[in-house]
Amino acid sequence: MAEFAGADMGDARLTKRLVKLADRLGDAPSASIPGACNGRAETQAAYRLFDQAREEKRGLGWEEVLAPHMARTETRMAEHPVVLCLQDTTELDFNGQDMDGLGRLSYEAQRGMYLHPTYVVTPQRLPLGIVDAWMWARPLEVSESQRWIEGYARLAERAGHLPATRLVYVADREADILELMQRAHTLGHPADYLLRAQHNRCLPQGGKLWPAVLAATPLGDIEFTLPERLNRPARAVRQTLHVRPVDLPDGQGGMMPVTCLIARETGVPEGQKAVEWRLLTNRVVATLEEAAQLIDWYRCRWEIETLFHVLKNGCRVESLQLGHVRKLELALAIYLVVAWRLAHLTRLGRILPDLPASAVFEQTEWQAAWLLAEKPPPRKMPTLREVIRRIAMLGGFLARKGDGEPGVKTLWQGYTRLSSFVRGVEQMRSIHAL
Repeated sequence: MAEFAGADMGDARLTKRLVKLADRLGDAPSASIPGACNGRAETQAAYRLFDQAREEKRGLGWEEVLAPHMARTETRMAEHPVVLCLQDTTELDFNGQDMDGLGRLSYEAQRGMYLHPTYVVTPQRLPLGIVDAWMWARPLEVSESQRWIEGYARLAERAGHLPATRLVYVADREADILELMQRAHTLGHPADYLLRAQHNRCLPQGGKLWPAVLAATPLGDIEFTLPERLNRPARAVRQTLHVRPVDLPDGQGGMMPVTCLIARETGVPEGQKAVEWRLLTNRVVATLEEAAQLIDWYRCRWEIETLFHVLKNGCRVESLQLGHVRKLELALAIYLVVAWRLAHLTRLGRILPDLPASAVFEQTEWQAAWLLAEKPPPRKMPTLREVIRRIAMLGGFLARKGDGEPGVKTLWQGYTRLSSFVRGVEQMRSIHAL
């Protein structure tokens, strides 16, 4: 996989082994490591790579594995005027597994670890990659709130390398930390922030934040379609937007300006829960268009949930059996890129549907999508959308008139079948070439 080319593993053999393993796991994301590898020798080589995992200050760390992908992600970021840097935490449950170094999760009886990446997407929701991550098992030596504050600080440092790109730090309620906003203020806001508020703070002039914002004259209304989620059908949403600038303590004896935006649903259908978001940002919001743009950007936060979904259900990382959390971290660094690649491909087919398939797939790959369906491949180059739909159909996508575009689940299932078929064709060709 090109994302790992140029990795500095300290040993050329390890680098070659990493690239080969990433290719195998990318071709069969749902398979076990032995199932993804091509035979016993490749499987042993994969486990030898994980055996290099760092213990204390020696050996290989996940940071070195992920570094080349993060560098390529930054290059992709430079091609866009605005990028959204999504942060969130997910639990990885390894309860019942014999693995050293795990810690407790939300419940005392659960054992596992936590993953907190910074996932970059465009405002059109095209995933660009991972630029930062935290991995840990409780207990931590520092407060877990530090990951949000440090995550912003690292992003602010990266913003210095991207003078033509506006970085926007987007996070959910857990990031509503006064110290985070104070750090951004002290640094001069090299990256914007857009946080979902969970604290109804007291205002210096008296009163509470949220009632004060709702008392302001609304900027206007927006409408959008709330996508289908588990046990919830898609539906139209109409929200009224309220905005108010407020002053909060800057941590240095002064005050700092912060904008609070509340989007409150009106005309809620019977039996449905109202959609209401309270957001905090360092940006000045003066118009309905500016407020609506922030709502659009916040709605993109769901893309990191898609990444976690692919990681857990597509790549099945909670089934990994590697014996130690340090080895697991190396595997997670690879699987994060595999999950990004699947999400990127899904979204690319929606944003650039008419792109020639050759821009993404080898000829053998796109032709195999038809052959597996027992249909002749097209004589002219198909579009990216046509090939992605064909691959998704191999994974259970029905492609009926009202089905819309395929999701990432059917794509990863279909791609696993496709890759297995292509690998068999390549092996047959190599045999006949002897």
